[in-house]
Amino acid sequence: MANLLVTRFPNGVTNVGEDSPFADLAMPAAPRFHTYMEDFDYYVAANWTVTETDAGATQALTDGDGGLLLITNTAADNDLVSLQKVGESFRFASGKKLFFEARFKVSDATQSDVVIGLQITDTSPLDVTDGVFFIKDDGAATVNLRVEKNNTATATSSVATLVSDTFITLGFYYDGGAVIEYSVNGVVKGTSVTTNLPDDEDMTVTIALQNGEAVAKTMTVDYVFVAKER
Repeated sequence: MANLLVTRFPNGVTNVGEDSPFADLAMPAAPRFHTYMEDFDYYVAANWTVTETDAGATQALTDGDGGLLLITNTAADNDLVSLQKVGESFRFASGKKLFFEARFKVSDATQSDVVIGLQITDTSPLDVTDGVFFIKDDGAATVNLRVEKNNTATATSSVATLVSDTFITLGFYYDGGAVIEYSVNGVVKGTSVTTNLPDDEDMTVTIALQNGEAVAKTMTVDYVFVAKER
């Protein structure tokens, strides 16, 4: 039998560009990372801690390619719906890389408050004490990135701009050291410092929508992904 030439790829194979936050994650080596991927092909309410300020809000699957969760609020000003995955299972740790990414849209890019990211379990996700998350206040379409520990936050303003009923992908990447990169639609846009990194608390996936006026708003979530180096 002829000798066979064997090519080995010890670091795996990827088609991720070098400028992507995914580039350093070596994702094919799955056991190296604790990963969570929610694509919303299924929705089990018991898997989430749901907070509603008024009865009547709904969270349910909706039709769409890739799996979609539709969150529909009730119609009073400041009505809130938040979902937090049951079980805080991610912690920021020195020397351990962590990546978060989510794709979503809201019906009203201006008159709504939005939170998506990692937080401690809390019934007030817009005023939480610990987390790394994207937040958008009502009255503006701009999104900020907040790094917060013990109610002291480092905020990076205007990292992205929402457009009504238009999907956006937001992500952040902690390098295990002093930098958090953030990305918009798969492109790295800038960095934040880790001065107030919440490294003494376990975190969970958090999604929240609050009305900015007395009109019901919706939020459609395509997926949420988290990976933490073991």
